[in-house]
Amino acid sequence: MFDNVSHFVSVIADGLLVTVQATVGGIILATILSFVAGLAMLSRHTAVRAVTRVYVEVWRGTSEVVQLFWLYFVLPVLTGFQLLPLWAGVLVLGLNFGAYGAEIVRGAVQSVPKEQHEGCVALNFSPAQRMRRVILPQALVEMVPPFNNLFIQLLKGTALLTFITVPEMTHQATVILVPAFTGQVALIFTILLLFYLVLSIVITFLMRLLERWAARKVGRTPPKREAAIARGGGVA
Repeated sequence: MFDNVSHFVSVIADGLLVTVQATVGGIILATILSFVAGLAMLSRHTAVRAVTRVYVEVWRGTSEVVQLFWLYFVLPVLTGFQLLPLWAGVLVLGLNFGAYGAEIVRGAVQSVPKEQHEGCVALNFSPAQRMRRVILPQALVEMVPPFNNLFIQLLKGTALLTFITVPEMTHQATVILVPAFTGQVALIFTILLLFYLVLSIVITFLMRLLERWAARKVGRTPPKREAAIARGGGVA
């Protein structure tokens, strides 16, 4: 049963780079959208808040698979423009998880004590200065643990890209399932699980480093591992 382990690992590893590309691309886009949408939901302008709320609710309230199919199969029919499979996947991951991340940003900013806002006003800071120099640095410490979980969910969401034939790890695992290896399906998918587990641990490690850095920047004691896990920083 285990004679073909090296072959299985090699084939699945062929999709590792694509999975990492989709994950990193999705994380970058989701992070940008999270901050833009999260701060927009705190805008004084009703129209800005309304448009942002529509984006958040639409992308949180609809199926990720349907979103992927819509962008990859329906959009070309409507516009004549065909996205590359990987780019379609990155776009869906970014838009979908950016909608969830927007609520993380909004909640973290609102969690900063009112006294901090009042102190900024007393120092005659402009709204942009208040956000950049006082509010966001403190809010970032609160954002990192939930963003850790969000990014791990995004990593696992890359498996959906197999539906549009992106050769990521899950797609590569299904390629192995030719008649000669159908009896070793448990081994194949156990190896695949371990690949995802290792990538999740890497994300958690990097996010813990970021949390400690953010905490030091605002003069806080870096949180212990147990505290980070209790706040949602563990591997999902």
